[in-house]
Amino acid sequence: MKRKTTRKVKVGDINIGGDSSIKVQSMTNTDTRDIGATVAQILRLQEAGCDIVRCAVPDQKASDAIGQIVKEIDIPLVADIHFDYRLALSSINNGVSKLRLNPGNIGSTDKVRAVVEAAQDKGVPIRIGVNSGSLQRDILEKYGDVCPQALVESALRHVEILEKLNFNDVVISVKSSDVTEMIECYRLISEKVDYPLHLGVTESGTIKSGTIKSSVGIGALLSQGIGDTIRVSLTGDPVEEVIVAREILRSLGHIKEGIELISCPTCGRTQLNLIEIADQLEGRLKGIKKNIKVAVMGCVVNGPGEARRADIGIAGGNGQGLIFRKGEIIKKVREEELVEELIAEIEKL
Repeated sequence: MKRKTTRKVKVGDINIGGDSSIKVQSMTNTDTRDIGATVAQILRLQEAGCDIVRCAVPDQKASDAIGQIVKEIDIPLVADIHFDYRLALSSINNGVSKLRLNPGNIGSTDKVRAVVEAAQDKGVPIRIGVNSGSLQRDILEKYGDVCPQALVESALRHVEILEKLNFNDVVISVKSSDVTEMIECYRLISEKVDYPLHLGVTESGTIKSGTIKSSVGIGALLSQGIGDTIRVSLTGDPVEEVIVAREILRSLGHIKEGIELISCPTCGRTQLNLIEIADQLEGRLKGIKKNIKVAVMGCVVNGPGEARRADIGIAGGNGQGLIFRKGEIIKKVREEELVEELIAEIEKL
């Protein structure tokens, strides 16, 4: 499905929305005040393919740390601000590329105006982020409970505050920990605004369960043409968020570079230790920057056919395997040599 065209917003030296590619975002889980640890984690996120990173800014010391952190990283940094407009002003002055801030939560119109003017002066966009745990009391009372309509109304209320101050450099997220609710939220708000949308299932869970929930929710929306940036929120190393996010984008054709590994689930016909082989290859292939498809198949039923659809692959059984290139057998090797031989052939491509 054709992706919805939204406004283009510049975040640091990259664009989101419009005809820009879908960007991957993550958030550090270090103490922002610990500059060394935070920079080290961001550099790992960069290496994994993160496009934009967000840091919590709970106090002035954290905001001051931002000034040094941005000098040591190569991707745009977003300051996550709650309630205190002074932290927003300080973070802007310290070089952030974007704010995550809900203007209705920082006080008077004068305070919001001060942030807006500073953001406009520095070209810093604002992401309004509403989730199921942050609804205003009157909206909760109106709807009786959290629901997609309530989340969207809350987001639009914050948007209106900025629009009245002639600020339109806006990104929106309406996250929920409930996948079906999250999907409906984004469908509704996509119909009402043309601002870029940042997708995510908030508090999705551990690496295993969170990956599943995020893949379903984010994938469903992207397949409908909705979404400009994504974050997979996992309880764990944020590098895992980036890995999962990029796989979601790759599975839907939004990322073309990098190796796609397909492998069969194994069955009673399998005579190779295919699980171990596939696990080894997955780790070895991460550092190879080639746009190819690799097939790892366990028997002659589906193996040769799937191998024909891949750039290179293996199909085997009974202690040995065949290496295929574009469906043509190029060699037969022993099982214990399969991984090394396949890697060597991949490096030749």
